[in-house]
Amino acid sequence: MLVWERPEPPNRPVLAPLNRERIVLAAIQLADADGLEAVSLRKVAAALGVGPMRLYTYIASKEELLDLMVDAVHAEIRPVGDGWREVLRSLAETTRQAAHEHEWLADLLGGRPQLGPHALARGEAVVAALGGVDVDAVMPVVTAVDAYVIGAVRREIAERRAERVTGMDEKRWQASLGPYLERTFATGRFPALATVVRDAAHLDADHTFRIGLDFLLDGIEARISR
Repeated sequence: MLVWERPEPPNRPVLAPLNRERIVLAAIQLADADGLEAVSLRKVAAALGVGPMRLYTYIASKEELLDLMVDAVHAEIRPVGDGWREVLRSLAETTRQAAHEHEWLADLLGGRPQLGPHALARGEAVVAALGGVDVDAVMPVVTAVDAYVIGAVRREIAERRAERVTGMDEKRWQASLGPYLERTFATGRFPALATVVRDAAHLDADHTFRIGLDFLLDGIEARISR
């Protein structure tokens, strides 16, 4: 029986009462502070002031705990809007926002299917908004948006983590590598790249994400309008 269907054990009068919600919240706080490597049943139990074996009364494994953590964050992903395009845009933007607030989520998105109640509610809202779209196109459309968001947020989180490790933000990185690129482009071997780097607008992450999302939604609209 999956963790979503398995009832919690009855409450017992103990010094430190537990439930899955408290366990998951403690795990999320650990992950938010120090990443997924900081999450283990032993560390979560220590944060709650209980013995590790007590957690197994509520959760069978670390994998179940991770599933519960991801589903808890899905409660923050509530796509809304009038029409499928607004709902898909809201889905993308709220997923990205959740991943920026919980960096560890980027490492878990796109793994095994999320079947918890909050993830299913998110899926229901999105699929309902696509009610006028051919049923065979619904899942490919949602998958395309999810794939775009996952790829974008993983790149953004990787860049953020690299900044913390190296201490170099984008401007310092550009200043450091600029002379090398100028010498390389001066050889004439990469004219297309040189034109883009020198002449194209350099957009921040927010603008880049939204423009890319517009490209994707435009393509979806053109395809399903045929």
